[in-house]
Amino acid sequence: MKLPKDFYDRPTLDVAEGMIGKVLVRRLDDVRVAGVIVETEAYIGTTDLACHASKGRTKRTEVMFGEPGRTYVYLIYGFHHCLNAVTEARDFPAAVLIRAIEPLDGVDTMRRNRSRAVKDNDIGSGPGKLCQAMGIDRSINDISLSGTTLWVEDRNLEPGRIVASPRIGVEYAGEYRDRPWRFFVEDNPHISRHPMNRVNRVNRVHTKTPRRIRRKS
Repeated sequence: MKLPKDFYDRPTLDVAEGMIGKVLVRRLDDVRVAGVIVETEAYIGTTDLACHASKGRTKRTEVMFGEPGRTYVYLIYGFHHCLNAVTEARDFPAAVLIRAIEPLDGVDTMRRNRSRAVKDNDIGSGPGKLCQAMGIDRSINDISLSGTTLWVEDRNLEPGRIVASPRIGVEYAGEYRDRPWRFFVEDNPHISRHPMNRVNRVNRVHTKTPRRIRRKS
């Protein structure tokens, strides 16, 4: 079942945690590729110095001020795309960055798109990697996450224990640097590789009994 718009029209931390274990699906011509979301980060408002909206309302960030449940796709380092889900009410800029997926459907297609991926756990273990694997770029910026191009489903999967930590790469964000606004599945091999996975963990959110995830090629 696709997540409805009102799933995203909630506090961003609730959405970020709630997206763990949901399935990101992308239609590529006649192929569907999908992966279980295993890592997210929350970016909240103009006072969060790690949030793009902290620089003001610009052409780039306008989508963050819009309706919840839409995509915010941007480019970093001139090469890597990052996918976000816009959250909360119109005119309050916030979004959830989807940082990592565990490949589920269309794995062969994603592996070909990620030609440098030697192992399956290198297909979507980072925001740029998952976008490359799933063919996500600026052409699908500001589209509905309840449409037919890109969407998120609830397949009632149990991902495992969800934990929180500070976000990755936001050392410049002042008092917001250490906010525990990154959520991930503990010990999942498909999350971003970072020392934060082993130290500075906080807020054990809840425990779910792991269920083996069925994969389709």
